[in-house]
Amino acid sequence: MSFSFVITLILLTIWINMAQLQQGGPDEKEKTTALKDLLSRIDLDELMKKDEPPLEFPDTLEGFEYSFNEKGQLRHIKTGEPFVFNYREDLHRWNQKRYEALGEIITKYVYELLEKECHLKKVTLPVDATESEPKSFIFMSEDALTNPDKLMVLIHGNGVVRAGQWARRLIINEDLDSGTQIPYIKRAIGEGYGVIVLNPNENYIEVEKTKVQVQLSSDSSDEPAEKRERKDKIQKETKKRRDFYEKYRNPQKEKETLQLYIRDNGSPEEHAIYVWDHFIAESAAENVFFVAHSYGGLAFVELNCCNWVSSSEPLDTSVESMLPDCPRVSAGTERHELTSWKSFPSVFKFFSEASEAKNSSVKLAPTRRSNRIKYEEL
Repeated sequence: MSFSFVITLILLTIWINMAQLQQGGPDEKEKTTALKDLLSRIDLDELMKKDEPPLEFPDTLEGFEYSFNEKGQLRHIKTGEPFVFNYREDLHRWNQKRYEALGEIITKYVYELLEKECHLKKVTLPVDATESEPKSFIFMSEDALTNPDKLMVLIHGNGVVRAGQWARRLIINEDLDSGTQIPYIKRAIGEGYGVIVLNPNENYIEVEKTKVQVQLSSDSSDEPAEKRERKDKIQKETKKRRDFYEKYRNPQKEKETLQLYIRDNGSPEEHAIYVWDHFIAESAAENVFFVAHSYGGLAFVELNCCNWVSSSEPLDTSVESMLPDCPRVSAGTERHELTSWKSFPSVFKFFSEASEAKNSSVKLAPTRRSNRIKYEEL
């Protein structure tokens, strides 16, 4: 018999008893009130957690028994099957925690690919960070600041994704090409771009809350033994009740954490401004190109640009917009998370045509600022 079924039977019994008591006199009504109070204290979501396995998961892909094949697809080592979210039936919360644990491993895996396959270097932020303060980082090609011609800046969207990723769900359920920025990075480097990969969601570090043991001290010389024993008994009973409540409130003993924000990088917007002022504005490149997915593009909608949006229309078909932002064209997919991958060839074509048009026209004195540039200034 499942735990959830037992709970249902218990609650049904309580409701039947309440219905019977409501037909009685004052004493029965008082008991009904007590039962109602009991029901109001029951948190079904918390009770259901009792049926969960421990929230303990592997910290490597091998531990999960998954690996990426030659096509960049995540597959089970033994069965060759794709990732299965519902690993345990009727345990959505546990399955979600398992998925998140795998996602953290994927993030580290992509970081490794950026350094090993794309040959990018990891740069710590803030640039003057002390050894003890919280830190973030970005990735850059060796010539990112010295390339005199072209610099490409890649910015992912909001959420759990980190540097080098477009969408975690695509990495896990589709492949590395569609879910990461790696194809963009490799092609950019092959075509002579310097590259900077931003990390706008890495805004803080989490540390476990320090458990402070508060002990009530007493002066044994002034306090009678009987009073001291009574106080000890009360403290033990209080701890017993607290531990009992804690068992139900937090049955998995999940760690409570504090968020320590990173200086000058405490939000995606702060991060973008910081990288602009300390890296992009200092670069030697005559032409700077931005590839920004979803929320990552908000900072650049007031510049001359092109926005590939999810649409059922063929790739590059003009799409009408009610907003006065970038010209919109179809990305050739109705799935938002796939727009950066599906528009991949068109983006490089757009950059190439923009460079040719700029080189054939009168060049303006280049200026770079972290504040937004108005159309009239271009």
